[in-house]
Amino acid sequence: MLEKEVLRYLGCPEQSADSRLKTRISDSLQDLRKACTPRSVWRCFPLEMGTGSVQIGTLEIPGNSLRKHLRGCGQAVLFAATLGAQADFLLERMSRMDIGLAAVYQASAAALVERYCDECEQKIAEKASRKNLFLRPRYSPGYGDFPIECQRGILAVLDCPRRIGLSMTERYMLVPTKSVTAVIGLTRDRPDGTVSKCARCDSPACPFRKEPNDGSAE
Repeated sequence: MLEKEVLRYLGCPEQSADSRLKTRISDSLQDLRKACTPRSVWRCFPLEMGTGSVQIGTLEIPGNSLRKHLRGCGQAVLFAATLGAQADFLLERMSRMDIGLAAVYQASAAALVERYCDECEQKIAEKASRKNLFLRPRYSPGYGDFPIECQRGILAVLDCPRRIGLSMTERYMLVPTKSVTAVIGLTRDRPDGTVSKCARCDSPACPFRKEPNDGSAE
Protein backbone atom coordinates (compact mmCIF):
# COMPACT_ATOMS: atom_id res chain seq x y z
CA MET A 1 0.00 0.00 0.00
CA LEU A 2 1.10 3.56 -0.68
CA GLU A 3 0.38 4.49 2.94
CA LYS A 4 3.07 2.05 4.02
CA GLU A 5 5.59 3.83 1.80
CA VAL A 6 4.63 7.19 3.34
CA LEU A 7 5.30 5.77 6.82
CA ARG A 8 8.70 4.57 5.61
CA TYR A 9 9.58 8.07 4.41
CA LEU A 10 8.45 9.41 7.78
CA GLY A 11 10.66 6.86 9.55
CA CYS A 12 7.65 5.52 11.42
CA PRO A 13 7.14 1.74 11.85
CA GLU A 14 3.71 0.67 10.67
CA GLN A 15 2.83 -0.75 14.08
CA SER A 16 3.59 2.61 15.70
CA ALA A 17 1.24 4.65 13.50
CA ASP A 18 -1.87 5.76 15.36
CA SER A 19 -5.26 6.49 13.80
CA ARG A 20 -4.59 10.25 13.72
CA LEU A 21 -1.42 9.81 11.67
CA LYS A 22 -3.09 7.33 9.33
CA THR A 23 -5.92 9.81 8.74
CA ARG A 24 -3.41 12.59 8.01
CA ILE A 25 -1.64 10.36 5.50
CA SER A 26 -4.89 9.41 3.78
CA ASP A 27 -5.98 13.06 3.59
CA SER A 28 -2.59 14.21 2.28
CA LEU A 29 -2.54 11.59 -0.46
CA GLN A 30 -6.04 12.60 -1.50
CA ASP A 31 -5.15 16.31 -1.60
CA LEU A 32 -1.95 15.70 -3.55
CA ARG A 33 -3.65 13.49 -6.10
CA LYS A 34 -6.15 16.28 -6.73
CA ALA A 35 -3.41 18.90 -7.02
CA CYS A 36 -0.83 16.97 -9.05
CA THR A 37 -0.51 16.70 -12.80
CA PRO A 38 2.23 14.07 -13.19
CA ARG A 39 4.22 14.21 -16.41
CA SER A 40 7.17 12.26 -17.71
CA VAL A 41 9.48 11.96 -20.70
CA TRP A 42 12.07 9.39 -21.73
CA ARG A 43 14.28 8.46 -24.66
CA CYS A 44 16.38 5.40 -25.47
CA PHE A 45 20.01 5.74 -26.59
CA PRO A 46 22.94 3.48 -27.46
CA LEU A 47 25.19 2.82 -24.49
CA GLU A 48 28.98 2.62 -24.57
CA MET A 49 31.22 1.78 -21.63
CA GLY A 50 34.29 3.92 -21.15
CA THR A 51 37.08 3.78 -18.59
CA GLY A 52 35.45 5.17 -15.47
CA SER A 53 32.48 6.55 -17.41
CA VAL A 54 29.54 5.67 -19.63
CA GLN A 55 28.39 7.28 -22.86
CA ILE A 56 24.61 7.47 -23.33
CA GLY A 57 23.95 8.97 -26.73
CA THR A 58 25.92 12.22 -26.69
CA LEU A 59 25.92 12.43 -22.89
CA GLU A 60 29.08 11.29 -21.11
CA ILE A 61 28.62 10.44 -17.44
CA PRO A 62 31.72 9.99 -15.26
CA GLY A 63 31.96 7.57 -12.36
CA ASN A 64 31.99 3.87 -11.68
CA SER A 65 28.68 3.37 -9.84
CA LEU A 66 26.49 3.82 -12.92
CA ARG A 67 29.02 1.98 -15.06
CA LYS A 68 28.80 -1.03 -12.72
CA HIS A 69 25.01 -0.82 -12.59
CA LEU A 70 24.75 -0.84 -16.40
CA ARG A 71 27.20 -3.67 -16.99
CA GLY A 72 25.76 -6.03 -19.61
CA CYS A 73 23.43 -3.38 -21.07
CA GLY A 74 23.60 -2.29 -24.70
CA GLN A 75 21.17 0.59 -24.46
CA ALA A 76 19.97 3.00 -21.79
CA VAL A 77 16.90 5.15 -21.24
CA LEU A 78 17.20 8.72 -19.99
CA PHE A 79 14.13 9.37 -17.87
CA ALA A 80 12.53 12.33 -16.09
CA ALA A 81 9.25 12.71 -14.23
CA THR A 82 7.53 15.32 -12.08
CA LEU A 83 4.39 15.74 -10.00
CA GLY A 84 4.12 19.30 -11.30
CA ALA A 85 4.20 22.79 -9.83
CA GLN A 86 0.85 22.51 -8.07
CA ALA A 87 2.32 19.90 -5.73
CA ASP A 88 4.98 22.41 -4.68
CA PHE A 89 2.35 25.07 -4.07
CA LEU A 90 0.41 22.70 -1.83
CA LEU A 91 3.53 21.68 0.10
CA GLU A 92 4.50 25.33 0.61
CA ARG A 93 1.03 26.13 1.93
CA MET A 94 1.19 23.22 4.38
CA SER A 95 4.62 24.37 5.61
CA ARG A 96 3.10 27.71 6.63
CA MET A 97 0.16 26.09 8.41
CA ASP A 98 1.55 23.17 10.42
CA ILE A 99 5.12 21.85 10.44
CA GLY A 100 4.06 18.37 11.55
CA LEU A 101 1.39 18.14 8.88
CA ALA A 102 3.81 19.51 6.30
CA ALA A 103 6.16 16.59 7.03
CA VAL A 104 3.33 14.17 6.26
CA TYR A 105 2.60 15.94 2.98
CA GLN A 106 6.29 15.90 2.05
CA ALA A 107 6.49 12.15 2.69
CA SER A 108 3.26 11.55 0.77
CA ALA A 109 4.53 13.53 -2.21
CA ALA A 110 7.80 11.58 -2.18
CA ALA A 111 5.88 8.30 -2.17
CA LEU A 112 3.60 9.49 -4.96
CA VAL A 113 6.42 10.53 -7.28
CA GLU A 114 8.16 7.20 -6.73
CA ARG A 115 4.94 5.33 -7.44
CA TYR A 116 4.43 7.35 -10.61
CA CYS A 117 7.99 6.54 -11.68
CA ASP A 118 7.30 2.86 -11.07
CA GLU A 119 4.25 3.08 -13.32
CA CYS A 120 6.28 4.79 -16.05
CA GLU A 121 9.00 2.19 -15.69
CA GLN A 122 6.43 -0.55 -16.19
CA LYS A 123 5.37 1.05 -19.47
CA ILE A 124 9.00 1.23 -20.59
CA ALA A 125 9.42 -2.43 -19.61
CA GLU A 126 6.39 -3.45 -21.65
CA LYS A 127 7.74 -1.65 -24.71
CA ALA A 128 11.21 -3.12 -24.22
CA SER A 129 9.83 -6.63 -23.86
CA ARG A 130 8.66 -6.53 -27.49
CA LYS A 131 12.36 -6.44 -28.41
CA ASN A 132 13.25 -9.12 -25.84
CA LEU A 133 14.90 -6.54 -23.61
CA PHE A 134 14.70 -6.22 -19.83
CA LEU A 135 15.14 -3.25 -17.52
CA ARG A 136 17.70 -2.58 -14.85
CA PRO A 137 16.21 -0.55 -11.99
CA ARG A 138 16.39 3.21 -12.51
CA TYR A 139 19.51 4.89 -11.15
CA SER A 140 19.46 8.59 -10.36
CA PRO A 141 22.13 11.30 -10.18
CA GLY A 142 23.37 11.64 -6.63
CA TYR A 143 23.58 7.90 -5.96
CA GLY A 144 27.06 6.44 -5.57
CA ASP A 145 29.48 8.56 -7.59
CA PHE A 146 26.89 9.47 -10.24
CA PRO A 147 27.34 13.28 -10.15
CA ILE A 148 24.24 15.29 -9.28
CA GLU A 149 25.44 17.82 -11.86
CA CYS A 150 24.57 15.31 -14.59
CA GLN A 151 20.91 16.16 -14.09
CA ARG A 152 21.50 19.24 -16.21
CA GLY A 153 22.55 17.13 -19.19
CA ILE A 154 19.59 14.78 -18.80
CA LEU A 155 17.17 17.70 -18.67
CA ALA A 156 18.72 19.22 -21.79
CA VAL A 157 18.74 16.01 -23.83
CA LEU A 158 15.10 15.32 -22.95
CA ASP A 159 14.05 18.97 -23.44
CA CYS A 160 12.39 18.80 -20.03
CA PRO A 161 11.67 22.51 -19.50
CA ARG A 162 9.53 22.63 -22.62
CA ARG A 163 8.07 19.13 -22.56
CA ILE A 164 7.18 18.61 -18.89
CA GLY A 165 7.98 21.94 -17.20
CA LEU A 166 10.97 20.53 -15.31
CA SER A 167 14.13 22.59 -14.78
CA MET A 168 16.99 22.92 -12.32
CA THR A 169 18.48 25.66 -10.17
CA GLU A 170 22.14 26.68 -10.13
CA ARG A 171 22.50 24.51 -7.02
CA TYR A 172 21.17 21.47 -8.89
CA MET A 173 17.76 21.37 -7.22
CA LEU A 174 14.97 20.17 -9.48
CA VAL A 175 12.01 22.50 -9.97
CA PRO A 176 9.28 21.39 -9.29
CA THR A 177 10.92 19.70 -6.31
CA LYS A 178 8.94 16.46 -6.41
CA SER A 179 10.65 15.27 -9.56
CA VAL A 180 13.06 12.53 -10.59
CA THR A 181 15.74 12.11 -13.24
CA ALA A 182 17.27 8.70 -13.85
CA VAL A 183 19.03 6.28 -16.15
CA ILE A 184 17.45 2.90 -16.89
CA GLY A 185 19.57 0.20 -18.49
CA LEU A 186 18.25 -2.16 -21.15
CA THR A 187 19.70 -5.66 -21.29
CA ARG A 188 18.99 -9.03 -22.83
CA ASP A 189 19.77 -10.68 -19.48
CA ARG A 190 16.58 -11.67 -17.71
CA PRO A 191 16.53 -10.27 -14.14
CA ASP A 192 16.41 -12.80 -11.32
CA GLY A 193 13.67 -10.81 -9.54
CA THR A 194 15.17 -11.30 -6.10
CA VAL A 195 16.80 -7.92 -5.50
CA SER A 196 14.86 -4.69 -5.02
CA LYS A 197 15.95 -1.45 -6.66
CA CYS A 198 16.81 0.00 -3.24
CA ALA A 199 18.92 -3.00 -2.26
CA ARG A 200 21.02 -2.44 -5.41
CA CYS A 201 21.87 1.07 -4.24
CA ASP A 202 25.45 1.84 -3.19
CA SER A 203 24.26 3.85 -0.16
CA PRO A 204 23.82 1.28 2.67
CA ALA A 205 23.40 4.06 5.24
CA CYS A 206 20.32 5.47 3.51
CA PRO A 207 17.39 5.49 5.98
CA PHE A 208 14.97 4.62 3.17
CA ARG A 209 16.92 1.56 2.02
CA LYS A 210 14.97 -1.69 1.65
CA GLU A 211 16.65 -5.05 1.99
CA PRO A 212 15.52 -7.97 -0.18
CA ASN A 213 13.97 -9.82 2.76
CA ASP A 214 12.59 -6.93 4.84
CA GLY A 215 9.00 -7.66 3.84
CA SER A 216 8.43 -4.14 2.56
CA ALA A 217 8.13 -4.95 -1.13
CA GLU A 218 4.58 -4.80 -2.43
